[in-house]
Amino acid sequence: MLSGYMLPLFGQSWSVFAPEPINGSYGFLVRAVTKDSDGKEHTTDWVSATDVELSMIRNNLFPPRAGIQAAQLASEVKGAFDDLTDDHRVIAGLNYFDGDWEQRMETKMASYGGADAVTAFIAKDHMAVAYATQVARAVWGRSVTRVQYRITRQNVVPFAQRNDPDAQPPALKVTVTGWRGLAVNPGQSDAAFADVFRAQWEATR
Repeated sequence: MLSGYMLPLFGQSWSVFAPEPINGSYGFLVRAVTKDSDGKEHTTDWVSATDVELSMIRNNLFPPRAGIQAAQLASEVKGAFDDLTDDHRVIAGLNYFDGDWEQRMETKMASYGGADAVTAFIAKDHMAVAYATQVARAVWGRSVTRVQYRITRQNVVPFAQRNDPDAQPPALKVTVTGWRGLAVNPGQSDAAFADVFRAQWEATR
C-alpha cells in the first residue's frame, strides 16, 4: 500500500546518490536540409532539442515527462556509440540517407565485427533519427529531406575542485554522426509533437 501511494508522485531515482551520482548533462542538437519549391536545398542552423524540452520543466511545479526525452535519448545513444570500435565510429560519421540507408550502414559496420555493439548502436541511431525527424518537421515543416543530430556531454567540475572559485568544467564532449534519411515510426504523430515542440521552441528563441 505504501509503494502504491509513494511511487506515482514521489519516486526518486537512486542515480543521484553515491557511488556514481549524475555528474554531467547531455545535449541533443538537430539540423536539417530543406528543399524549396525550386528544388534548391538549404542547410539549417542547429536547434537544441534539450534546451527546448528543459524550458517545459524549468520553474514548473508539475513538470511533464516530455521535458527529459531528448536528454535521456542522448545518454542512450552516446552509450551505444562509446561501445563501438574506432572503425565503427568512422562509419557512423559518414552520410547515409539515400535508399535503404539504415541497412547499408548496418552492413558496413558489421563487416568490421562487433555484431552486438553494432546492433545496439543501429537501434539507438534509429531512435535518434526518428526523434530528429520530428524535431526538424516541427521547426522547418515538411520540406525537410534529411537530418543530422549531434550529442554533447558536459561534465561538472570535479569534486576535488568544488571549492575552487576558478575551477573550470572539463572540455565539452561532442559526438557527431553523419547526415541521415528521415525515419518515421508507426503510430507517431508529427502534428501532436509539433503542437508542443514548436510552441516551446518559439518561446526560447
